[in-house]
Parts: sequence; structure tokens; C-alpha cells
Amino acid sequence: MAMAPTVKVVLGSIAFAIFWVLAVFPAVPFLPIGRTAGSLLGALLMVLFQVITPDQAYAAIDLPILGLLFGTMVVSVYLEQADMFKYLGQLLSWKSMGAKDLLCRICLISAVSSALFTNDTSCVVLTEFVLKIARQQNLPPHPFLLALASSANIGSSATPIGNPQNLVIAVQSRITFGTFLFGIFPAMLVGVCVNALILLCMFWKVLSVQKDEEDASEEVVGQDDMNSHRFSPATLSHITSLGSQDLNSTLDSANVESTLRNRAYMLETNSIHSSPSLGNGQIEGGDQNVECESSRKSDALQEVGSSGEAFAKEVDHSGFVAFVEESLGFSKKCKRLLWKTCVYLVTLGMLISLLAGSNMSWAAIAAALALVVLDFKDAKPCLEKVSYSLLIFFCGMFITVDGFNRTGIPSWLWELMEPYSKIDRVSGIAVLAAVIIVLSNLASNVPTGMSDSSSLLCLSLQSAMQGFSFNEFS
Repeated sequence: MAMAPTVKVVLGSIAFAIFWVLAVFPAVPFLPIGRTAGSLLGALLMVLFQVITPDQAYAAIDLPILGLLFGTMVVSVYLEQADMFKYLGQLLSWKSMGAKDLLCRICLISAVSSALFTNDTSCVVLTEFVLKIARQQNLPPHPFLLALASSANIGSSATPIGNPQNLVIAVQSRITFGTFLFGIFPAMLVGVCVNALILLCMFWKVLSVQKDEEDASEEVVGQDDMNSHRFSPATLSHITSLGSQDLNSTLDSANVESTLRNRAYMLETNSIHSSPSLGNGQIEGGDQNVECESSRKSDALQEVGSSGEAFAKEVDHSGFVAFVEESLGFSKKCKRLLWKTCVYLVTLGMLISLLAGSNMSWAAIAAALALVVLDFKDAKPCLEKVSYSLLIFFCGMFITVDGFNRTGIPSWLWELMEPYSKIDRVSGIAVLAAVIIVLSNLASNVPTGMSDSSSLLCLSLQSAMQGFSFNEFS
């Protein structure tokens, strides 16, 4: 591609430089507006400087990439609600054999989860579990956090949905999901193993020192967790209410009944013993007193009996309520289990369709909408968790990078580097890897994957056919 006029080159370079500064340093003091606003500013400057026309700016936005990003983010939200990442976190500590075993597990699990559910989601969710396990086992967290971050980036390179730059490369080069996966997977596996070995060598002493304290702290935490799950306030609410109020009223009623019976027995005994020495009038008076006392006793007993029946009905009612609640809880558990199974099956179906060569963006959107329908609720809370700022960032970046490509600078740089970066030679692979490493760290990995798309497209196709991808180094 020939170089554009000097004015367009200068203005396009200024717009791209502003975008680059705000993308790499989002909190820069003189303009702390962040990456998303920075990408929109760069896109606007490209149009205002007439580097590209408004129609070219709209055409530069790659809708298949945005659709694939949106679909995978929605699926990740529902997977998180279905406790997928909770199970992955539990897998980290399941039958753990020490700190070194935990570090290797984090490397493996974070790599696999990042390849399937994007590296951002895996890092955000698994960080909580890694910190919790390190705190429980009295271990320093920084070796495990480094293992999580590095392995997530390495593992995400295995699939097009692992990270945004993979999406750009796979969609623009039209590499299928299966070709991308089988081409990158061996390199990803080697990278995860090498990364784990390097981390073990770096932190061997730190992980060995904490080995003696691990068992004791683990037992204490396990006991606390067991007690907290065993004595749940929701489980003991009915028993507590019965014991504090209804049980006291029952005991009071029993005491009243026993007192009345004792009084009646004493009155009858006294009347029998005093009857020979009493006159007819006194006997009649005594009989009247006894009859009054007996009627009083019978009334009290009837009152006690009615309160006892009311209490029995209340106990029966509370038992019925508990039974209904237990039945409803069981049905909710079954419904929850069925819903989680459907989420996993839909996600598995999406992965199978991707491997079968289906359109990646529409497969992800179809899976997302299937989960929305299966949830059978208002999807607003789930859709609010989608990172729309990332989607807007991509829109601005598409326009900015396309405008910078139209200046001719990326093509000119590629023509200078191309003779020394042939991938059929070891030296060419080394030069290409070095250039991409530098560009990915200076200009960010996504713009590096997008710049001069026509040349990088050919390079991606050649790399995929030979089972090599430069994205492993980005």
C-alpha cells in the first residue's frame, strides 16, 4: 500500500498516538478519561482529520467480532450463575498434596478455563478462590496469583474465544475453530508446563517453608466450615421458636393443671374427715363449698384442655408448614439442578458447533439467547453484567486502527521487516517473534493483531497451515 499524503500521515499518526497513550496509560494525568473514551476519541479524530470518511469508519467496525464477544460474555455470565467457576475453585483444593501441587493445579485449571471462558473471566472469578485457599493454608498468595495470571494468558491462546486478539485473528483470517485449536494446543500445553516449572523454581523455598503449617491450619478451617454448614439458622428457626415460647406456655399449663388437681384432692380429703363432727347445716355448707371448688376446678381443667388443644394444633400447623417448606425446597433444588444441567449442555453444544465449523459469532449468540430463554426470567440483570465498555472500546479501536492503516505506515514497516521474518527459517521466526513481543507490549496485543490486516492475514494463514501461530508470543 502506497503512503498517503503527508498531511494525512501526520494527522493520522497524531490520532493514533493519542489512542495509544490512552490505551496503554488510561490514567494519564493530562487526560485521565480511560481506554474506552480514548478509543472513541481516536476514532473521532480520524474522522475529523479526514483520514477516513464517516462511511469508511462505520464499515471498519467488525460486527462478527462484536457479536462473538457479546455472545461469549453472556454465556460466561450464565456459567458463573450455574456455579461452574465455584466447582473449578473447589477443584483447586480437592485432595491437595501441598503448596507445589496447588501451584501446578492453578496453572492447569486457569489455562483450561481461560481457553473455554476467556482469560478475563477466569482471572476475575478464580482470584477469589486462590486468595481464599492461600489464606486457609497459611501460604503467601503472590506465587499463586502469578501462576493464575501467566497461565490464563498462555491458555487463552488455544482458542479463538480465549482472548480478544484471537477473535480478531480468527475472524479476519477465517480460520475455523478446530484448525485454530489443534494448531495452537501443543504450543499452549508446552507453555503451561514451562510456566509451571519456572514458577516452581522461583518460589521453591517459599512453598517449602510453609509446608509444616499447612496441615494444622487446614484442619482448623475445615472444622469451622463444617460447623457453619451444620448449624444453619434457616434450619433451626422452627425449633428455636418452639423452645422459647410455646414450650414455656406448655410447662405453665401443666403446672396449673397439677396445682388444681392437688387442691381438689385436699378439699375432698378434708370434707371426708370433717363430715362426722359437722352438723347438717355445716355439712350442707361444706358440700356447697366443695361443689363450688369442684366447678372451679372443672372450668380450669377445661381451659387448660382448650389451651393444650390449641397448642397441639399450632404444633401440627408448624409441622405442616415445615413439611411444605421442605417439599418446596426440594423442588427448588431439583429445578436448580435441572437449570444448571441445561446451562452446561448449551455451552457444550456451542463448543461442539464451533468445532464443527459453524459461524463462530452466530453460534455464540445462539447459545446466549438459548440460555436467556431457559432462564425464563427478565434477562436485564444478566445483560447488565456484559462489559459494554469493552464492546465500545473495540468499536473505537476498529476505526482508529483502520485509519492508521490507511496512512500507509504499517505497510511500509512490514515491507522493511518482511525479508527478515520468513517463517520457513528459524531466524525469520525469531525476528517475527521479537517484533511481535515488542509491539504487543508497547502498542497492546489487540492493535498489533489488527494493524495492516492484509499482510497479517496472509501471515496468519501460513502460520495456521504449518501448525504455528505467532499469537502464542503476544
